Amino acid sequence: MAPKVHGSVFSTATMRAFATLHEKGVEFEVVPIDMRAGEHKKEPFISLNPFGQVPAYEDGDLKLFESRAITRHIALEHHGKGTELIYNDVKKMTSVSVWMEVEAHHFDPVTSKLVWEQVVKPMMMSMESDSAIVEENQKKLGQVLDVYEARLSKSKYLGGDGFTLADLHHLPTMHYLMGTSTKEVFESRPHVSAWAKDIMARPAWEKTVEMQKQA
Repeated sequence: MAPKVHGSVFSTATMRAFATLHEKGVEFEVVPIDMRAGEHKKEPFISLNPFGQVPAYEDGDLKLFESRAITRHIALEHHGKGTELIYNDVKKMTSVSVWMEVEAHHFDPVTSKLVWEQVVKPMMMSMESDSAIVEENQKKLGQVLDVYEARLSKSKYLGGDGFTLADLHHLPTMHYLMGTSTKEVFESRPHVSAWAKDIMARPAWEKTVEMQKQA
């Protein structure tokens, strides 16, 4: 039986799970959750994730929530299939783990605020974005990406020479921001810009984006 991903194709967290499954070449079933109707805050979804956030993941008797835990499980469960998104080598995996933490604690909090202001509010809620919040967080993102620029001047990908979860986790918010003025924050740093173009052109990510067009 194919694993099930409960969530929205427009959710950045759910997109992480989709992209990982596509990278591993694993067939899966999407169980759509209508977030506008508040289905993520009600039964039966709340039994899968008591915090009421997408995605939730089912694979047989296994039930998971938290997107980064889900992607790590998929990478481990399907080791040897598709793209190897994690390493068995302890030293190599330590580097990947560091940059996974960087994404979660430094990149995502800032880019999620920008996605909210520049994409969700104006395009999905018919609200005006707050230019002061956008400017503040673009400045913060620039500081984060300065660190990335230094790293990527020495390494093709964040975790080393190969594409891993450390890179993949950045894709959803990056995807949305490339259609906004924040794109310039990425493009003004040559190594960051090359890295972003590289990972966004991956077939697995293109399949993930295509899911939105078919929704």
